[in-house]
Amino acid sequence: MTDLAGVPDWHHLPDNPYNPHAWVLGEPQIGTGCWIGAFTVIDGSGGLTIGDGCDISAGAQIYTHSTVRRTVSARDLPIERAATTIGDCVHVGAGAVILMGAVIGDHCVIAAGAVVSQFTRVPDWSVVVGVPGVIRPDAAKRYARPVEGRDV
Repeated sequence: MTDLAGVPDWHHLPDNPYNPHAWVLGEPQIGTGCWIGAFTVIDGSGGLTIGDGCDISAGAQIYTHSTVRRTVSARDLPIERAATTIGDCVHVGAGAVILMGAVIGDHCVIAAGAVVSQFTRVPDWSVVVGVPGVIRPDAAKRYARPVEGRDV
């Protein structure tokens, strides 16, 4: 089948309730008040929980699986899966990548372009920057208070 423009049905991303331009796999548990930007990958195939009040910026990718061992082993090993958890009130910046098994605490900032490595534990109120991600504990607290001279 094709649509009116002649595009095959299989050519589209599966429907999801968050953003028509996001690719949502599996059945992730996504809290209330979350915003998910365009061109994101939200992989719930291995168990994904995203808390309340989170923003997942455009182009961010959150994974709960890895095909590395399967590929390197010439397909002798299976795809690996591990649950990924993102706490409440977490900002995931544009183009950030969170790999399987990561646990991100509440009130964190994952900076634009940062990579959170597999099985990383990020404490509450931390900022993660860079590739690989460097955790800066308590650095997100500065974002929880107003900036003098700004009317925001």
